Amino acid sequence: MPPIKRRGSKTASTSRDQSRGRTRSKSAKTTAAKPSSLVRDSWIYTYADEINPTLEFFYKPHTISALLFMIAGFIYYAFNSQSNVVSNTKMGAIACFGVILLTGLVEFKDGPFIRPHPAFWRLVLAVSVSYQLILVMLLFQDKHTARHLFSYLDPSLGVELPEKSYAEDCSITWQTVYNHMDVFVIAHTVGWFAKSMVLRDQWICWILSILFEFLEYSLQHQLPNFAECWWDHWILDQYSWRSVTQIPTYQGKIQRGFAQFTPHSWTRFNWGPSKSFKSFLAVIALIAFELQIELNAFYLKALLWLPPPHFINVLRLVTMFLFCMPATREVYQYLSDPRCKRLGYHAWMLVANVMTESLICIKFSAGEFSEPFPPNVILFWLLVVIALVVYAAAQFGLRPMLEAKAAEEEAVAAVVAREEDAKNE
Repeated sequence: MPPIKRRGSKTASTSRDQSRGRTRSKSAKTTAAKPSSLVRDSWIYTYADEINPTLEFFYKPHTISALLFMIAGFIYYAFNSQSNVVSNTKMGAIACFGVILLTGLVEFKDGPFIRPHPAFWRLVLAVSVSYQLILVMLLFQDKHTARHLFSYLDPSLGVELPEKSYAEDCSITWQTVYNHMDVFVIAHTVGWFAKSMVLRDQWICWILSILFEFLEYSLQHQLPNFAECWWDHWILDQYSWRSVTQIPTYQGKIQRGFAQFTPHSWTRFNWGPSKSFKSFLAVIALIAFELQIELNAFYLKALLWLPPPHFINVLRLVTMFLFCMPATREVYQYLSDPRCKRLGYHAWMLVANVMTESLICIKFSAGEFSEPFPPNVILFWLLVVIALVVYAAAQFGLRPMLEAKAAEEEAVAAVVAREEDAKNE
């Protein structure tokens, strides 16, 4: 956890950093820095905001209390277990994940966010680790067993879902529009605001929305619910602070309490895809990754027979949003800050989550989708790839060459002009 810094006082960590800096400045005059120290510096580098605690109690370590609480829970439930094997297995699985969550809560390192509390984001990271374990377990099952496992959570699951298409009646009437208003319309709307908070770039959000509509066109031969009317595709789908003890009034204290659930600071993202080839590739990878997260939601739902409004689908969307917030912040820091030499924990786990989800979709898709990709779909995405390659070659290859040549010609012309002026004098 980052050091707790009270107003008007210096932390022990700050004094250690200062003394370490003085020691390094003295040793730098005689010897060069050792590679091991550079590795250590990159490991401990942090960019999180300093914490000014609202309530001291919540910013003190409680590791021993948490350990005693966990052991007490073990004693109570382990010696009061039932003779039902299914019930005991469920409780054992819940206890295992509870241990992971509690361990992450008290022992994981802090992420980039400090609101509403650093412990909350440590818990989010622990949930990401737990989710990865669930995904790995599903990956090593066949699809029939995986579908059956969900029936232990909800007996209504494990039943094949009826196919639903939204392109059967495309007449523009109030009744037709009303029939198209379902949970996916709400998901599109909420998802737009969620992506805006995660990516903090209006253009990338628009690109994601438009590209996803093209993905729906491209994949509607596999997922019938991707088949929508044109107006459904393009209209419905698009469209420093003080501690609380220093606040004099009770109204101010209440406002400060609610402010604890708002960002401490807001870093504006400038992805700059046209600045360098590295930034261009990073933005392309980011867009592809975000689209894969959205596609996985639909394919997992279809392959594991999970109804759209089921709490498992909603829970995945909410947790993915929480995973993406600190992960995207860490990715941006890794790409934009030369002092950041390693990818953050949240970003690393999110990549593992999404890639494992994709592997599950690929494995369970065997024998499910018999229709091949239409030729026009293949041609469209081929043209998109060609356009990206041509743009990258022109922007980062041809343009710098032309600019360098123009600068060289301008320099030569300036030299010639000076020589002529000298001769005339």
